[in-house]
Amino acid sequence: MRSWSPYALLAIVAIALDQWIKHLVETGLPFQEKLDLLPFLALFRTYNTGIAFSMFSSLGDTGLVVIAVLVVAFVLYLATHTPSGHVIARTGFALIIGGALGNLIDRAVYGHVIDYILFHTPVWSFAVFNLADAFISVGAALVVFDELIGWRREPKPSNAKPSNAKPSNAKPSSAEASDAKPSKD
Repeated sequence: MRSWSPYALLAIVAIALDQWIKHLVETGLPFQEKLDLLPFLALFRTYNTGIAFSMFSSLGDTGLVVIAVLVVAFVLYLATHTPSGHVIARTGFALIIGGALGNLIDRAVYGHVIDYILFHTPVWSFAVFNLADAFISVGAALVVFDELIGWRREPKPSNAKPSNAKPSNAKPSSAEASDAKPSKD
């Protein structure tokens, strides 16, 4: 279990940081009023009653909680079946779990997820999201990246036969032929 300690700690830190920032946003940022930080970045507190981009909001709180629990369970399954040498993938799984549990807490406590980060231009804006969503996205990217570099880690199949291998049509030597005789019982 010791090998999972850093990843469990990362997931816990992700949840704690997400919940702390959401508390600050909830108590200090007016609802649906844009607070520009940079020309392309603003804080904008709103509530997401669905999953990503408000999808599946018609399922209600219970349905969305069940989906989130199933996703976390599936990611935990994948994480526990990932070899210990795949540090990048395990880090990604920890971030996905931390982000998913952060949003699950919101949904279970408030009935919605608190979103507050808004990327925008004067004529376009991206969906409002939160730190937990960012953890999920970065975690997923790390898992995909680990899979891509994993292809380079695996040994390449060799078409060359070992130097002591005989062609398949070669006759066995007399020593091999005597070893191959059936025994009499």
